[in-house]
Amino acid sequence: MSKKVHIKTYGCQMNVYDSKRMADVLKPHGYEVSESADDADLVILNTCHIREKAAEKVYSEIGRLRATKDEMAAEGKNMFIAVAGCVAQAEGPEMMRRAPAIDMVLGPQTYHRLPDMLKAAEEQRTGGRKSARVLDTDFPVDTKFDHLPTDSDFDGPAAFLTVQEGCDKFCTFCVVPYTRGAEYSRPVADIVAEATRLVAKGVVEITLLGQNVNAYHGDDGQGGTASLGALIRALDAIDGLERIRYTTSHPRDMDDELVFAHRDVASCMPYLHLPVQSGSDRILDAMNRKHTREEYFAVVDRLRAARPDLALSSDFIVGFPGETDEDFEATLDLVRRVNYAQAYSFKYSPRPGTPASVIEDQVPEDVKSERLARLQALINEQQVAFNEASIGKTMDVLLEREGKMPGQLIGRSPYLQSVHVDVSKADNALDAAGDKPYSGYMGKMVRVMIVEGGPNSLKGELVSTLH
Repeated sequence: MSKKVHIKTYGCQMNVYDSKRMADVLKPHGYEVSESADDADLVILNTCHIREKAAEKVYSEIGRLRATKDEMAAEGKNMFIAVAGCVAQAEGPEMMRRAPAIDMVLGPQTYHRLPDMLKAAEEQRTGGRKSARVLDTDFPVDTKFDHLPTDSDFDGPAAFLTVQEGCDKFCTFCVVPYTRGAEYSRPVADIVAEATRLVAKGVVEITLLGQNVNAYHGDDGQGGTASLGALIRALDAIDGLERIRYTTSHPRDMDDELVFAHRDVASCMPYLHLPVQSGSDRILDAMNRKHTREEYFAVVDRLRAARPDLALSSDFIVGFPGETDEDFEATLDLVRRVNYAQAYSFKYSPRPGTPASVIEDQVPEDVKSERLARLQALINEQQVAFNEASIGKTMDVLLEREGKMPGQLIGRSPYLQSVHVDVSKADNALDAAGDKPYSGYMGKMVRVMIVEGGPNSLKGELVSTLH
């Protein structure tokens, strides 16, 4: 009889990938994925430590799960609760102490050992414990990728693929080097093999993931190492792979080979997430970013010279300790000069264990809020302008899911914009029931004329079906 696992994913795209691979690890052991925790034999909370109050949100969820777990126990059924991801890595022993309902805590590098952890937890439960006590937050010498199943169920035209993990940069605000460990890059052959399997299952767009993805330096199979640019060229040779994206990047690692990949490789999308965090050299130095604003501008200039239609997004932290009005104005100036298609901005919040968390010159909360509002207003203005500039253009859109309106499908443009397309008037657009979008368009790349541009999405009219 099969068992059910419910995985709740918090945070970054790499966690989305990791959650999928956890499901893959458990499948040979009889676990099927459930959309609900209420009837699950195992619930995994795959956590992220980047956002503010991340741990508190997890504890709140555990409180709700504990009630369900107790109800199941009263009926003679077992539920195991596991916490995975970066919060687990950073606060594992404390989580075990604070939340007795947790059975297992596992870090991002150990989820390939889930079956062994479950076996240990089941043995402890058989021994009479209400909750097990299994903790595994090691950084194994042997990489988890060597132990993951090669076969993976996948449904959809777009997929994430982790190629690099960890970070050696040690920005003073960031916990990633402590929760994900040192930089590790998977061999080119392994990545190409996984990408080939994904394409065989119908995937046409792959986003390469890494905490510092353009620091990629994987074994090239010829006694050397390959850069991310070289990896993109290797992936471009896979028949049927039409789009390649990557995230997240660091300005210091944007080498010429990667810049030229944007120029030369048609499948490499003209959209790049390039976090800068601040426009002030003084704050960049305090953040240990190891680049200046002018060096960031130089990287942007190189990219736009190689690919004039390239669009950029970024990350910004407002109110970093010691940030003055002058420092913040420098950030606004940088945003105006670069002109982003979109960007993500957040108020600084201390992360325990990071150098910035102990700096005494913290910015008052009301000042951070006011600065964030001003920055987001400027970013939103640029995003609206970028979307409105798309009106009248014809572009390729990969249709991925149904919209809210009858006959409407939603896809992504080359610039990662959400595009709503009405296929109901196209030939054979409706299924036999006549009331749902024709399934033949789902997962297809289509040519679309953009007719409307809003703050967060575009509306397009179908011109033709490409594939």
